[in-house]
Amino acid sequence: MIISRTPLRASFFGGGTDFEAYFKNSVFGYGTVISTALDMHVYITVNKRWDGRVRVVYSGNELVDTAEEVKHNIIREALLMTGIHTGIEIVYMADLPMTNLGVGLASSSALAVGTLNALHAYKGERVTPEILAREACDLEINHLGQQIGIQDQYAVAYGGFHRYIFRANGTVDVLPVTEDEKLRNELVSHLMLFYTGKARDSRPIFQEQKETTAHKKEYVLDPLVLAVEEAQNALKNHDLDSWGYLLRKTWELKKQFASGVSNPEIDDMYNRAVASGALGGKILGAGGGGFLLVYVRPEDQNAVRAALSDYKEVAFRMDPEGSRIIYAK
Repeated sequence: MIISRTPLRASFFGGGTDFEAYFKNSVFGYGTVISTALDMHVYITVNKRWDGRVRVVYSGNELVDTAEEVKHNIIREALLMTGIHTGIEIVYMADLPMTNLGVGLASSSALAVGTLNALHAYKGERVTPEILAREACDLEINHLGQQIGIQDQYAVAYGGFHRYIFRANGTVDVLPVTEDEKLRNELVSHLMLFYTGKARDSRPIFQEQKETTAHKKEYVLDPLVLAVEEAQNALKNHDLDSWGYLLRKTWELKKQFASGVSNPEIDDMYNRAVASGALGGKILGAGGGGFLLVYVRPEDQNAVRAALSDYKEVAFRMDPEGSRIIYAK
């Protein structure tokens, strides 16, 4: 039996510049993001199936003869990519309820990375985070045709608090944002996470975003690259409040990605948070629903909490670890 544990993630700055259509043609020669793994996880349990069939358990329950018949697209493609066709059982669980619709925490990529990690371990293979990230990108983008970027696969494979640089030549640099644990904890103490109550289908948003990348490079995406540089320098100088203001600035840019990124309810939620003391924030992931992340000085957090009392607040910490095997026997 093998069990893998893979973190979810929160992306702070640079989302959108991780699309190949941007970083392959960027004036900077790269796209870049800052994100952190969260202490919320996806768990994949893999075990040999006694009767040679394939069983997959998630919100559904499948029992089929071969991997090719599995309906769950990510698990099916992971099985085929690793060459496992029969005689296996896979159970998928998570710390947060997962649906067919996204919540902006990279749950699909965490599932892809975690399943691939568990299946490699099941075959006796040890693979690096780089391999897991690239395989998950291949699975989601090439095998399943998802119109997405590549930051999520790297963020959940590597874990930790990193800046990722996606270079035009196809290489990816993984750099720690800060090694100062006290500073990381102080940053987290200024962040609050609220669930909008709505999951969303990110595909139309990402599709529109990809189709308009060429037209928005100069006035939307290029400034997001510069914001990553500014955010890293601000943290280096212990200027935490600049993160709040940068989140507000980049949220206004992100809303220009596609028509579905925000909506009146999200705008109202965001405006209530800012009116109560939040310096800035953003919807995580593609937008349209999921989780709202806001930067709030500690002395103003009760006011923001009261203003958003009809939304569920979710406490979190940064997770220093990426996808890993936590049980093997």
